[in-house]
Amino acid sequence: MVYEKVDMVNISERPREADDRAVPGFWAGDLIIGQGNKSQIAMLVDRTTRFVMLVRIPYDRNAERVAYLLAKKMETLPEFFRNSVTWDQGKEMARHADFTVRTGMPVYFCDPHSPWQRGSNESINGLLRQYFPKGTDLSVHSREDLDRVAAELNGRPRETLGWRKPVEVFNDLLERHVSP
Repeated sequence: MVYEKVDMVNISERPREADDRAVPGFWAGDLIIGQGNKSQIAMLVDRTTRFVMLVRIPYDRNAERVAYLLAKKMETLPEFFRNSVTWDQGKEMARHADFTVRTGMPVYFCDPHSPWQRGSNESINGLLRQYFPKGTDLSVHSREDLDRVAAELNGRPRETLGWRKPVEVFNDLLERHVSP
């Protein structure tokens, strides 16, 4: 089935608070593709905390499946952590409006051939390739495998976070949000 991306909103329309990384909940997302373009894993990274979530995308990357599975993952987050997602112009996000209706999160699209507009996810993609080398079948990895890899990445101290771990920064924000 072929989908056309309609009503795409360019990254230039994304709220300014997403640019300086001071406000959590602005996510960058991407797919890493496996052997023969036949398997894939979705990656989401919060621009403020660098917290990573991985989503198993079984079978194929049709737009309905991707929108549904990404929305299902984002629904696990508290509302204040769900501001927007920025994605490239891949056809897997052709159903971005469905994602937005389900989550309340707008999707912003980068300019074509502009990976620097999503630097956070480009960096994480490089780290993910340590676990999921190019040319391998990604479909063999279970949700539990992906959760383990995400936990390892979220447990790595980051210089950009003052050598704190993404999970620490993420949990601190959660705690501050629920505390009076």
